[in-house]
Amino acid sequence: MSAMLHAAKIKVGRFTSPHLIDRWDCITIEEKVIDEAKFHKVEHAVKLRDSAAHIKASEFELLTATAFELFTQEKIQIGVVEVGVGGREDATNIIHNPLATVITKIGKDHQSLLGTTIEEIASHKAGIMKPGVPCFVDPTNQDSVLQVLEATAQDVGANLLHRTTNHVDEENADLQEYLANSDLEDHQRLNLRLGYHAAMIAAKHIDPAISSPALLEGARRAFWPGRLQTLDLRVLTGRKEPVILDGAHNAQSATVLSSYVNRRVRIDSRPITWIIGTSKGKELRELFSSLFQSQDNIVAVEFGPVDGMPWVSPVYSATVLEVARSLAVKGSLRNAGQDVLRALQLATETAAGDPIVIGGSLYLVSDVLRLLRDSECAKALSSSA
Repeated sequence: MSAMLHAAKIKVGRFTSPHLIDRWDCITIEEKVIDEAKFHKVEHAVKLRDSAAHIKASEFELLTATAFELFTQEKIQIGVVEVGVGGREDATNIIHNPLATVITKIGKDHQSLLGTTIEEIASHKAGIMKPGVPCFVDPTNQDSVLQVLEATAQDVGANLLHRTTNHVDEENADLQEYLANSDLEDHQRLNLRLGYHAAMIAAKHIDPAISSPALLEGARRAFWPGRLQTLDLRVLTGRKEPVILDGAHNAQSATVLSSYVNRRVRIDSRPITWIIGTSKGKELRELFSSLFQSQDNIVAVEFGPVDGMPWVSPVYSATVLEVARSLAVKGSLRNAGQDVLRALQLATETAAGDPIVIGGSLYLVSDVLRLLRDSECAKALSSSA
């Protein structure tokens, strides 16, 4: 959405979570990560206010306040804000009159906070709906989820609850043409439809004459690291073949990743070598059952400490391998402990040119991208010396 709005010449800010590599990269202005020094200056001021008022805000509440203060200082026209966890009780839900809201496919995640059933989780997600504000909903959600969302929309007075794919498709010929000529996965198509229509409504508040081609040009340019991303690990492991990096961390996203891997990566029944690290609190069998096949290889690893999120911790790598064994995985099972670089090296050695897929957590994605960035920076410095 932010890429589409930016392409339409709208000054846009974006706040997402968790961060990718550095704690401040979750905040962007006009598609550029906020300056580190500026982030720390505003964050410090926010923390001083919190202390002076004895609010005792959580880490995420402080981060959200920092993002919104930066949006104000940078005089953005539209902000694209991703909910942290759930919706109804999330810090981002302080926004009382958004231009539009979007609810994508809902799966089981964060059950300790949101409830154990999909309907309870949907109720939390529905909490972002606001009176008179259009809410765009993924029509492929379970019927019970859609019923919860529809009931909430009626109670709240939210409007334009888009359930049917046909309505979204027929609304704009430019979008239809773009999707027909794209190589997107099914879930990416659905998310693009939702984002496009929300972005169009938001953009028309700034420029009523906004056109579809302007938004869709942004969609063409959009890139989201850690989501079906192709990586070159040559600088880290010497491997010549690309690997897939994806932050799939719950059963729903694992199913999407599995579908992609089975259709596009598994060649002639060759095994996949998975590098897996995940957070505590996940249903591991549910997460891994759609990913692993009996001939696959597993390298288990524990991601490192997450800056600004001390409550996040990894599942022990030995536990990951125990679950893999219980799922009848017969390939090589290797334990890299807390060494992500070692995990990449073990996977390179094990795969011997066959496909490698890294997944299980966005925090593992962060560690891999940070290693790659630091190694490439070191190589550049060495070359210039």
